[in-house]
Amino acid sequence: MYSIEMAYARMRELQDLANRSRAHQTADKRRAEAKARRAKKR
Repeated sequence: MYSIEMAYARMRELQDLANRSRAHQTADKRRAEAKARRAKKR
C-alpha cells in the first residue's frame, strides 16, 4: 500500500533535491534582490 506518509516523504525528498540544485543558481539573484531592497529603503 502506498500511504500518504510515503507520498509526503517522497515529495519532501524531491523538494530538497530541487532546492539544492537551484541554490547555486539563485544565490546571485537573491543577493541582487537584497541589495535592491536595501537601496530602496534609503
